[in-house]
Amino acid sequence: MKERFILVDLEGKGRIYFENLLENDFISTHKGNIKIDDIENTDWGGIVYTHKDYPYRIVEVDINDFIMYGLKRETQIIYPKDSGFIILNLGLKNGDTVFECGCGSGALTLIMANAVAPDGKVICYEKRERFINLAKKNLQFNNLINFVEIKEKDLETDEIDEEQSFFDAAFIDTREPWKIIENVKNVLKSGKKLGILVPTFNQIVEVLKELKRNKFFDISIKEILVRDFKTIPDRIRPEDRMVAHTGFLIFSRKSV
Repeated sequence: MKERFILVDLEGKGRIYFENLLENDFISTHKGNIKIDDIENTDWGGIVYTHKDYPYRIVEVDINDFIMYGLKRETQIIYPKDSGFIILNLGLKNGDTVFECGCGSGALTLIMANAVAPDGKVICYEKRERFINLAKKNLQFNNLINFVEIKEKDLETDEIDEEQSFFDAAFIDTREPWKIIENVKNVLKSGKKLGILVPTFNQIVEVLKELKRNKFFDISIKEILVRDFKTIPDRIRPEDRMVAHTGFLIFSRKSV
């Protein structure tokens, strides 16, 4: 049973995300209707046709697809171009316990939970209840809720519950991350990495000041740009538009 899927337009560049439509007789696209029975009876990667005879290829939804096309969101999310880099730079692996502050809609939380499962855990602190509820729904939909614990706390005024040197890695995505760096330092294991995302240069300055005050080392600042190319063999060139700046990524290690 195909509860969610993507239709890839074979005559264009479009793709359409669908979920929870199996009670219907057909789905609608801008190129015509497709019968649900045709979708159910077609293997993944196979082709289905609209009533106007336009072809679409049907594919499974992975986490990247879900984040880009299916994630319910109320906030700006951390996009896969950044989240994959974050996972590698934090060195996340099965069994790790990860601290996160600011889960928002849960896009990065999904990626981190997938990286540390089945034996690890993401512990996230978020001060807004509506974001917690939204993130939990997105996690449940991807069967990752058991690898995440979300706590409703404002770490600018509240303490972190976990004991000293508890976490294998940490990531902060808040408006003023420098205000909680000292608290995060206390619960992060020595030599382990802290990642921070900020969108502006003046925020970088404040973060660097606090990192150096707390004796973090191996500090780096990254910006990830992804440029797509047209896939026409006779005239390969960059696409006219690109997702450019989404944020600056700051990584550092806790000293002893």
